[in-house]
Amino acid sequence: MKKRGFFIFLGIISTLLLLVGCADNDNSSSKAEAKGTNDSEDTLLVVTTYSIIYDIVKNVGGEHVEIHSLAPIGSNPHEYEPLPEDVQKSTDADAIFYNGLNLEAGNSWFDNLVETAGKTGDNAPVFRVSEGVEPMYLTTEGNEGEEDPHAWLDIQNGIKYAENARDAFISIDPDNEEIYRENTESYIAELEELHEKAIDQFSNLPDGKNVLVTSEGAFKYFSNAYGIDAEYIWEINQENQGTPEQVTRIVDIIKENGLEALFVETSIDPRSMEMVANESGADIKGEVFTDSLGKPGEDGDTYLKMMEWNIETIYNGLTE
Repeated sequence: MKKRGFFIFLGIISTLLLLVGCADNDNSSSKAEAKGTNDSEDTLLVVTTYSIIYDIVKNVGGEHVEIHSLAPIGSNPHEYEPLPEDVQKSTDADAIFYNGLNLEAGNSWFDNLVETAGKTGDNAPVFRVSEGVEPMYLTTEGNEGEEDPHAWLDIQNGIKYAENARDAFISIDPDNEEIYRENTESYIAELEELHEKAIDQFSNLPDGKNVLVTSEGAFKYFSNAYGIDAEYIWEINQENQGTPEQVTRIVDIIKENGLEALFVETSIDPRSMEMVANESGADIKGEVFTDSLGKPGEDGDTYLKMMEWNIETIYNGLTE
């Protein structure tokens, strides 16, 4: 039903865009009007698919970009239903950034949005920030061989995202190349420092304390980068998550291995993990960020802060 409704929505939006005119002159006029609200004529209009990419791209683009993020903070970008504003923003955008690796594939919402916005073709300004990342893969029956999208939870991959954003901006705005390079260099220095800190911190985990249990199996990249093991209730967000079979499986793993620490994601309903805690005797030690930043002014409201929060929360929870 979601899929059918989404296609109907896109059909309506396509018709509306045609009525207001989809010719190049009309798009140019719309874009010029949007840019007229900015402080600088050089500002690029940018769309990102969710908040984590928003923040990385913002750090690279700095004052030269105005960004609209599609999936709101705290929401699930795996399956998003674009609003009319999203379609118009994407139509006017100088650049669109998405994660790829199977993240925006639910109901094909992103592909349909890009097509409706007229951003298809070899020279379209649509950029996959995970370009060059070595993917990890799902193993659950029915999903075998699909790419796990959560690459940003390894800070080394977050650095690749920033480098790809830099290269994208240089390709469409070469006049400001030096600024994009300087922004990226200083940003990557901060990320590298946190990455090295995480390696040192997790290398000190005592025996039997190196298993991270979360609701979704989003921490494969994280655990691989920082030398811990990852377990989960379900492997990736979809309609059949938190089933009795999935709960029983993880409870058995917890009891068999004497695990004591559980973690719940900020963008996921905590009830499944609360059930696991009740049935296993393990405790929920804290919340971690996966698919979304924290709200502005709160914990984890930037990519750097969310990764710092995750590292500290997981380490402290595992060592209590």
